This record gives sequence, structure tokens and C-alpha cells, in this order.
Amino acid sequence: MDMKWLRTFIISAKYENFREASEELFLTQPAVTKHIKRLEENLNILLFERIGNKVVLTPAGHKFLSYARELITKYEQGMIDFESWKQGFNRKLVIAVAPQIASSFLPALLRQFIEKNPDIEVIINVLNSYDIGNEISGGKAEVGLSRILPVQTTIKAETVHKESVILVGPNEPGLNEQITLQKYRLITHNHPDYWAHLLHDIKRHYPMVKTMKVNQVEVTKRFIEEGLGVSYLPLTVVKEEIGMKKLVEIKPDRIIPTTSSTYLLTKVETEEVLIFTKFLKATISSF
Repeated sequence: MDMKWLRTFIISAKYENFREASEELFLTQPAVTKHIKRLEENLNILLFERIGNKVVLTPAGHKFLSYARELITKYEQGMIDFESWKQGFNRKLVIAVAPQIASSFLPALLRQFIEKNPDIEVIINVLNSYDIGNEISGGKAEVGLSRILPVQTTIKAETVHKESVILVGPNEPGLNEQITLQKYRLITHNHPDYWAHLLHDIKRHYPMVKTMKVNQVEVTKRFIEEGLGVSYLPLTVVKEEIGMKKLVEIKPDRIIPTTSSTYLLTKVETEEVLIFTKFLKATISSF
């Protein structure tokens, strides 16, 4: 039985229309008809009833649909696992990670982890911090690295790192906190955790500050480089740009410095999870 026939059958069953199925599958309509005919011949039963220009699933078609989906799922997963084996992997670890972490210390950390554990295939899913808890709870990822605590009570969460949040501006001489917040727009809401209380504190001391919401850290950094504003960002997020003198740290005056936490989220402690957790705790402070 050809897997192409099963895929064609599943898509045709979705639409109960061979023309629409052919468009999704990038096949000609005669090719779709041929796949279905071959599958019916192989099973020795009709899967679709032809009514004029339309097709509808027969009782046998309805029954076979769940089997076809299961066969395709197992086949595709088997091919993924086989490809991993060909590449030398015999274990897998899926990590759901917040964008602020993925673009800061994670690449260097992962390089070291992969070098020490070449047999573990690491898959990274970059998600909003608010969605990482669901990813762990639903079993779609084994490990989560988030900037906020999850709402799910079944997930284990622990703080693995705390870092300073600093005021960052363009590379311009003579900037201090007061001048910066009077001259530039304050770019806010690029971090899921600290902006509510931080913004309240800023407006208490600088009530005339102008703000601009930008929900991505990488965009925030580019805006700052171009002189469009300033922002409070975790140190690891801007460490490289400060070192390259693209951005500058502006020392605090009236605003009380805040911190940003990195939380490790887990649910089932597999061997791979334990290996990564131990490595993370031993190395994260160096980044």
C-alpha cells in the first residue's frame, strides 16, 4: 500500500471533493482519482460513492479514515525517528523557550550541551512565555525556559537564574537617566514580567515620559540603535550589543533597578530532562 494513496484519501475525505483535494495536494484531479481507485482496489471495497460531480464517503470510507490517519502518523513518526538514528541520535529532548532567552544566552549554552551530549537530539520551540506552560502540560515539550511562572499547578517550576534589568540607550555621550527619559520615548512591554511595576515607578518619577509598546526584544534593540527610543532590558539580552558599542547602559538614579528571572519548567523527569537540568544549573551563571 502506497503512503501517497493514504494521504490522498485523507485529504479527499476532508473535502469530499477531488478537485479541492487536488489543489491542496498539488496534483491533477485525474491523479487524485487514480490514487483513490488504486487504494480501493487494494482494499477491495469502495471508499467513496460517486454522485454526479460529487463524492461522499461510504460507510467503509468512514471506518477506514481513522485507520488511514493512524497509519500516516506512525509512518511519519517512524521516518522522523529513523532520520534521527541515521544522524547518530538515539535520544530526543524538546525544549520550549521564550524569545528573550532564545536570542540571548541559549545559543552558547546549547552549543556546550550538544558537545557534551552528542547522542541527544535537541529540538527548540520558541514560544511566548505565556504559552510555554501549556506546551509542557500537554506533553509537547519536556523542558521549558520561561520568563514567567506558569499557571498550571501540575508543572514544576524553579528559578535557575536572576539577572539585572538595565536602562539601555543609543551610543550617545552624556546620557543619564533624567536626560534619557526626557529625550527619548520609553519602549515598553517587550518582556512579560516586570513592566507593570517598573512603568508605575518610572511614571512616578518622570510623569511626562512618552512610551511606545513593542512586544519583541530584537525589534526593541534595533529601534534603540536607530535612536527611536530607550528601554529596560535584561543584561544578557543586550550584553553583546553593549560590548560592540551599539548600545550603552545608562546608570540608575531615581528608578530602583529590577531583576528578570529565568524559570525552568518540567513535568516528567526523564533521563534527558535530568541531564539537561543538571547541565543548565551548573553552567547558566557563566552566561
